[in-house]
Amino acid sequence: MTGVEVVTLGCRLNAYESEVIRARAAEAGLSGAVIVNTCAVTAEAVRQSRQTVRKLRRENPDAKIIVTGCAAQIEPERFESMPEADLVIGNREKLEAKSYAADFLAGAPRVVVNDIASIRETAPHFITGFSDRTRAVLQVQNGCDHRCTFCIIPYGRGPSRSAGLGAIVAEARQLCAAGYREIVLSGVDLTAYGDGLPGSVTLGTLVAGLLKHVPELARLRLSSIDPGEVDELLLDLIGSETRLMPHFHLSAQSGDNLILKRMKRRHSREDAIRFCSEVRSRRPEAAFGADLITGFPTETEAMFKNTLQLVDDAGLSYLHVFPFSARKGTPAAKMPQLDRFIVKERAFRLRTKGEQALASRLNRLVGSGQELLVEDAGIGRTPCYARVRFAGDAAPGTILRATITGSDGRMLLARVVHPARVVTTQAVA
Repeated sequence: MTGVEVVTLGCRLNAYESEVIRARAAEAGLSGAVIVNTCAVTAEAVRQSRQTVRKLRRENPDAKIIVTGCAAQIEPERFESMPEADLVIGNREKLEAKSYAADFLAGAPRVVVNDIASIRETAPHFITGFSDRTRAVLQVQNGCDHRCTFCIIPYGRGPSRSAGLGAIVAEARQLCAAGYREIVLSGVDLTAYGDGLPGSVTLGTLVAGLLKHVPELARLRLSSIDPGEVDELLLDLIGSETRLMPHFHLSAQSGDNLILKRMKRRHSREDAIRFCSEVRSRRPEAAFGADLITGFPTETEAMFKNTLQLVDDAGLSYLHVFPFSARKGTPAAKMPQLDRFIVKERAFRLRTKGEQALASRLNRLVGSGQELLVEDAGIGRTPCYARVRFAGDAAPGTILRATITGSDGRMLLARVVHPARVVTTQAVA
């Protein structure tokens, strides 16, 4: 093969960093290589990462296979033992052009993974484009200082650190100039934004600065946030800034307070409900999603039902459900484990509840007018992140006005209004 292929597994932050990898590899002149940006959030994610490396080797027998990302950072020995992998590099090294330079590759040891805990800064990367994406992801924070009992990610990402507002504004301007109408702010612990920066800087400060200094940005969206750590300025902006999209995904994990305590989470069930209520009072159209874990060690049926009830009490409609998977090296792995059948059965019930909640929300949107960000041929997203099918051939990146005409329970159906009311016809470069 010629050129470089970057394969991304896992979160939005990885998607952003894969574009950094692509740019740094090109800068170094790398060719004939496949770079796998792995995920380690669950044991299953690591298994899939290893499976992907094997598959890519079969498909690219002559390519140089470079493995990086969180799984490589946390468990480098597992990838070192794979004959399919030529080089294993850490999360710090993957963002540096020198890691892909010919002189480095010629003499590098097979594993180059350094201490991620020593990193204290998040540098701007100034990415101007994303392959096959209509919205841009912008990394503003990395790492985490908390130690939830189920989570291994701090060992892959290092301590919490934030990029400076000036650098973020500059990168957002570049992305807008490249044609992106929507930017998603991303981080490992997004509501910890401000860590390591001088002064009393918060996520609300960042959002206010971006909306003020990048007026050409049409839509700003937040990735996963902690419901107990949202600052008052951000709440005010949610109510006053229409360019801040009214879709909020909570890192909730459970709806039971004792399980949350055993997880060492920073919020309570009441915090999640209160946040959704406060946001809804400011933006009645707001939609809420959540990451939720089923079958955490010691979870009883009554505790699980509290999580089921949270869907109704907080008004959640976009659920990411994770059957608990013990990660070696975490405190939760040493706790009494539930039978796998129970864990998976609860995940099925919670997903079913989520599907019902989503269908109900989508039905309530029928008849409303919406602005759609076109993602693909005939497919777009509303500000509340509902997926929409419409008739037409608008280019990806276009924002259209449409009337919602129906729902199939999973996505909306819409009729685009007269072309004269198209908001913009600028496509993503």
